[in-house]
Amino acid sequence: MIRAFVFPGQGSQAVGMGRELAEAFEVARHTFEEVDDALNQRLSRLMVEGPEADLTLTENAQPALMAVSVAVMRVLASEGGVDLSKHATFVAGHSLGEYSALCAAGAFSLGDTARLLKLRGQAMQKAVPVGKGAMAALLGADLDQAQAIAADAAQGEVCSIANDNSVGQVVISGSADAIDRAIALAAERGLKRSVRLPVSAPFHCSLMQPAADAMAEALANVTISAPVVPVVANVTASAVSDPNAIRRLLVEQVTGMVRWRECVLHMKEQGVERLVEVGSGKVLAGLTKRIDKDMAAVSVGTPADVESFLKTL
Repeated sequence: MIRAFVFPGQGSQAVGMGRELAEAFEVARHTFEEVDDALNQRLSRLMVEGPEADLTLTENAQPALMAVSVAVMRVLASEGGVDLSKHATFVAGHSLGEYSALCAAGAFSLGDTARLLKLRGQAMQKAVPVGKGAMAALLGADLDQAQAIAADAAQGEVCSIANDNSVGQVVISGSADAIDRAIALAAERGLKRSVRLPVSAPFHCSLMQPAADAMAEALANVTISAPVVPVVANVTASAVSDPNAIRRLLVEQVTGMVRWRECVLHMKEQGVERLVEVGSGKVLAGLTKRIDKDMAAVSVGTPADVESFLKTL
């Protein structure tokens, strides 16, 4: 079976994440310790003990989610000989998950990935004062409907598509007032439901330009190797392996739309039959079923998941 390994984004974090892995596998413990050392922070304790409010902070959630994803991949390698170059055709990740994917595929070192995501989270939070930006999920909307609503709601402010997650789930981002207008418009136009998301900043829109500038500077000083398998990039929904292109696309990703639905469809068109979601949560596996009901998807994040998955190889 032709597989791709995919890596979740923000929102999949939860207090207790990684605890079972660390208790069951030494390689997972060492992974969390390596991230702690790279950040000079006891992030692993925050992951296990909370408080939730601190774990949910963007600058903590992003490296924490990556740490669990990479720990799972290392466990799969040590327990079952999983090698992306042999067992996968592509990797991909949702927003910050793209960094997890690149780390898993050998493009970044673990320490560099942790530091980049810490900075990315801090820069995104600083880019827009709290309360000035917002995000909302338009449920039941397709991309064209969502784009029309965002354009009509903007009224000179920023309001644009942040994530095209699946048919019927499109996320918009921008100025808080514009997002409120979009929610009202969505109701008028008969959409099933629209909800403001509990996020601290308006990700993946032009308001994030200061964060994109910060990431451009940081990425310019980090070594990027060619990944062992191509990564399907968020902003192009196409495969890339060239380190310079990866660097450029990661900068564009901060303000650009996450084209997740198209990423999954691209992998399907290239022959992928099964997506393996690696890390905390089951969000991407759920989206896969909505994007293409014929594509298999499985989530691997606990020792029991690892055991089950390795039996399928």
